[in-house]
Amino acid sequence: MAESFFKTIKYEWLYRFRFTSYLQLYESIDQYINWYNNERLHSSLGYITPLEMEIKLKGVVKKSA
Repeated sequence: MAESFFKTIKYEWLYRFRFTSYLQLYESIDQYINWYNNERLHSSLGYITPLEMEIKLKGVVKKSA
């Protein structure tokens, strides 16, 4: 799973820009991860975001407990 994520971040994000400092790189990666988890629709999750899926799953767990 981690290898897939790193491939995706390189392909979709990092190779598109040139960074002049580590701070710029760090902020860009942080921005990508926030977008990936909060805005990007995942087909494998039924076209919802990972955050929406997490909230949905937590609701199911609370109801069953």
